[in-house]
Amino acid sequence: MIREEEVYRIGKIGKPHGVKGEVTMMFNDDVFDRVDAEYIILKTEGILVPFFFEEYRFRSDETAIVKFCDIDTQEQARGLTNCEVFFPRHLSDSSDDDFSLNELVGFEIKDYIYKKVIGTVCGIDDTTVNTLFEVTTGEGSNMLIPASPELIKEIDPDNHTITMALPEGLLDL
Repeated sequence: MIREEEVYRIGKIGKPHGVKGEVTMMFNDDVFDRVDAEYIILKTEGILVPFFFEEYRFRSDETAIVKFCDIDTQEQARGLTNCEVFFPRHLSDSSDDDFSLNELVGFEIKDYIYKKVIGTVCGIDDTTVNTLFEVTTGEGSNMLIPASPELIKEIDPDNHTITMALPEGLLDL
């Protein structure tokens, strides 16, 4: 069984494309192409399931037309509509110094000075010029923290932590 911490979200399946089982996939990380992956993971009915590529082609920088093995009809493809798309962390081409922001979802953010856990990254907001970590605190509240490389002191992939030097007063907002 595939666990949530073993994968990270890279996109979503759109509507069927044609009648032979192809689907549109919107993505924000093309890691599946960079590392020559044979499969990606879809969340279907709450379960993470591997789907193997038969073929795919890029439609734009953020969209691909995908044909999965054993998905051969428009009806089967329609069943995948709106499924979230994930990629296995162990297949990622990221190094210890170079992570995709999507890979950091699920990591804890720790304060560099006070060494306390601020919260867990639950999403990435890249709708503005300044990319933000969407963080859920231990008390259950949500906050936005700048995902600026200048603030990130260390990323520890083994312990799933990001140590950040945050500006004074940011956590009080």
